[in-house]
Order: sequence, then C-alpha cells, then structure tokens
Amino acid sequence: MNLSTPLGRFRLVALLEGVSFLLLLFVAMPMKYMGDNPALIRPLGMTHGILFIAYFFLLLVLRENKKWSFSMVFKSAIVSVLPFGTFYADIKWWKEEAT
Repeated sequence: MNLSTPLGRFRLVALLEGVSFLLLLFVAMPMKYMGDNPALIRPLGMTHGILFIAYFFLLLVLRENKKWSFSMVFKSAIVSVLPFGTFYADIKWWKEEAT
C-alpha cells in the first residue's frame, strides 16, 4: 500500500474505517446492550465517525484524481456501511487499481 498516492491513503483509511466499524458492531455494542457497559461506545463511535468522514472525503478526491465512474464511487460508498464491505472492495476493486 503506497501512502504517497491518493489511492494508497484511501485504502488505508478504508481499512481503518472497516476495523472501527467491526469493533463498534461486534465489541462495543454487545458490551453496551448485553453487558450493560457502554464504556467503549463513545471512543469507538467518535473514532469511527472521523474515519467515516475521512473515507468519504478521500473517495471524492479519488473521483477526481482517478476519474472513477459514478458506478465505482457509488459502490465504494455503499460498501462503507456494510460489515466487511471495505475489505471486500479493497480485494476486488481497489487493489486492482493500485497496480
């Protein structure tokens, strides 16, 4: 992953956003609702929110930089709200673009 390119930075943020989403869904929320312990909701929620905003900002940068089609931008936006979506997209779509 080359962090000196817009695509490399996007892929890193997508990875971090995907991890933060999974931690929120599968660690923090069960702790809150099944364990009555909301301690991780605020820090993980804030982290995920910041990464989610950065994801969309970098997606718009890529739209211009790589001349991505509406379809690619739309698909990349949709996978950000699906658990494991950004990991799938990185393997299937974005990795190919990086080579």
